[in-house]
Amino acid sequence: MNTTANSVLTQTIPMATNGTSLVAFSSKRLNREWKTMEAMMKIHCRDHHNTTMSLCAECQGLLNYANVRLDRCRFGEDKPTCAKCPVHCYQKTRREQIRVMMRYAGPRMLWEHPILSLRHWLDGFRKAPEI
Repeated sequence: MNTTANSVLTQTIPMATNGTSLVAFSSKRLNREWKTMEAMMKIHCRDHHNTTMSLCAECQGLLNYANVRLDRCRFGEDKPTCAKCPVHCYQKTRREQIRVMMRYAGPRMLWEHPILSLRHWLDGFRKAPEI
């Protein structure tokens, strides 16, 4: 990603000083999807990059990218989980990074965020909208 695109991402996604996001979506469903993504990223970054309070630059950049993708999702509130989505909006390299992060953090979510984990599992049963 070039520096201009990266600076646009960091300008459009404000972060609080303590590392928690100020991102708000138009629906509860998308807000929950964002919280799940953020929680998974924190678990992955903490365990792989030895961070405690906030994300490392690489993980923060990936989370910013995921936020833009979620914000621009063509399905909006009717969005299925990404694994069941008929449209792959992530770049190939970013999709692989997210996949690795989710494979690691997913099982650990059961212990650290059981409600978010359950709701994400239930969201997996949503039918993908027709294109």
